[in-house]
Amino acid sequence: MSRLTHWLLLSLSLLLISPAVAAAESSFTEGVHYKAVTPPLHPLQPGKAEVVEMFWYGCPHCYRFEPLLEQWAEAQPEQVAFIRVPAIFRDSWLLHAQAFYTAEALGVLDKVHRPLFDAIHLEKRPLKTKQEVANFFATLGVPKEDFLQTFESFAVQGKVQQAVVITRTSGITGVPAMIVNGKYRTDANMAGSFEDMLKVVDYLIAQGGPSSQAAAAK
Repeated sequence: MSRLTHWLLLSLSLLLISPAVAAAESSFTEGVHYKAVTPPLHPLQPGKAEVVEMFWYGCPHCYRFEPLLEQWAEAQPEQVAFIRVPAIFRDSWLLHAQAFYTAEALGVLDKVHRPLFDAIHLEKRPLKTKQEVANFFATLGVPKEDFLQTFESFAVQGKVQQAVVITRTSGITGVPAMIVNGKYRTDANMAGSFEDMLKVVDYLIAQGGPSSQAAAAK
């Protein structure tokens, strides 16, 4: 497929994502419902419409948002890249970010993600130490030695540092927050609710097309 054909198909698919987007256009205002990310973030998956959720496992708002987000993510077309990035506002959030990227590296993120939220918020398990998190992973069939080796790996540490940079440079002030194409960010406070935050995201996807090629070229 030629590059021109790819872009035309991508643009067309984005226009068809939500028939309600055009009607809602006048309802969403930059600086009110969403804000620009300046400078734009380097895209994690260039060439697609990219949506990043910034979250923290210890955040009760993120936990309440998760079912809505899962439903939204499942409805997205192939041309939309949905990526979770653990926000790291303070050192105490590093542990859960490492746990996230450890699960990703081990190929068990789908098995671990929602249960980890449930363990903290539903079962009231603290999971505040590496050993507690290792024990939790073990209950899901991940050997402790595999967890610990991956947890301390260079690859996981690199991902965590990338998450630190994204948290700092995105301009987000809390979680959950959504970043579209590295160029715009929104959250429930700006949008008005979790549901409206996803409507703003849909609007920004339709307006913005694929992630910033200028940022991708840096």
